[in-house]
Amino acid sequence: MTVDVAPRGPLGAPSIPPIRVLVVDDSAIVRGLVSRQLETDVQIKVVGSAHNGQVALDMLGRCAADVVVLDVEMPVMDGLTALPLMLAAQPHLKIVMASTLTRRNAEVSLRALQLGASDCIAKPEGSLGSADEFKRDLIAKVKALGPATRSVTPVAALATAAGASFRPARRVTPTALAIGASTGGPPALLKLFEALRGAVEQPIFLTQHMPATFTALLSEQLSRVGLRPCREGQEGERVEPGRCYVAPGGWHMTVGAGRQGPTIHLNQDPPENFCRPAVDPMFRSLASVYGAGLVGVMLTGMGSDGAKGCVALADAGGRFAVQDEATSIVWGMPGAAANTGRAERILPLDEIGPWVRMTMAVTT
Repeated sequence: MTVDVAPRGPLGAPSIPPIRVLVVDDSAIVRGLVSRQLETDVQIKVVGSAHNGQVALDMLGRCAADVVVLDVEMPVMDGLTALPLMLAAQPHLKIVMASTLTRRNAEVSLRALQLGASDCIAKPEGSLGSADEFKRDLIAKVKALGPATRSVTPVAALATAAGASFRPARRVTPTALAIGASTGGPPALLKLFEALRGAVEQPIFLTQHMPATFTALLSEQLSRVGLRPCREGQEGERVEPGRCYVAPGGWHMTVGAGRQGPTIHLNQDPPENFCRPAVDPMFRSLASVYGAGLVGVMLTGMGSDGAKGCVALADAGGRFAVQDEATSIVWGMPGAAANTGRAERILPLDEIGPWVRMTMAVTT
């Protein structure tokens, strides 16, 4: 009788099985490129490739994938059609939508996120730098979405193990709301903005890790669901109450204290935490302008962007809450923010809206 034995690591410890990925794209060149890029990381194994959604769906039972990289546009069955069928067949499957940077594909990708896709990524535009960035981002997304038993976000595990020490609530006049999000952010933001309808008269500032085109479309969606003016921030724009300003893809967004009031500023300084836009520079600038009146929210996302910004916010006297691990797609950013020990609350997504409404209404 043959017995399967798990591979052994150092000192005989079981090695961690690789994250199994299925690559789906109608281009053989793209499938080969993506597969080679993914397998440069020893924690990832490409277990199959398919040229359309129907073939991928048929393969799922045989290749036992953990993550699918799914093209948006394909013949026979496109990505948006295949997505719900894949999730119905394997509810725990994580799907990353891959598309070119067109408005139509961005719209489809955002729709896919609402239907259950975990993340989206823009295909490289041809330059070597773009291809390198795509490779780094794709590997990071796949590793972040791998099974929980193969977590590659140590800070989230540390936060879970250590627990969060909460700051006591302070009754101050709130003057602005800052939000950071990444993987899983768009659906969470839509739910949050729906919960904030008719509330929060203060300005809202948002950094969501997304490329250009995607952030403009996300702004439009948030305007519709939240019934409030929401758009990408513009250089030199004066901040108005009741509006939401979204960091444009590819640009850091900060706020400065202008002579006529707070003013939006955009820059293309180097990425922070491998991100541009990044949450940290936005939070830092807001803390310096709004001080103790700043309220922050850290939603689902991979990595640790925003944790240092949350410390700056707390040091200025502000308060912030983070999304809990159970309702996050990836508890990287909220976990890192919680691990600072400065968060006031760790909340399920459904409870963040009520917390924000209550907090933003508090006065001295």
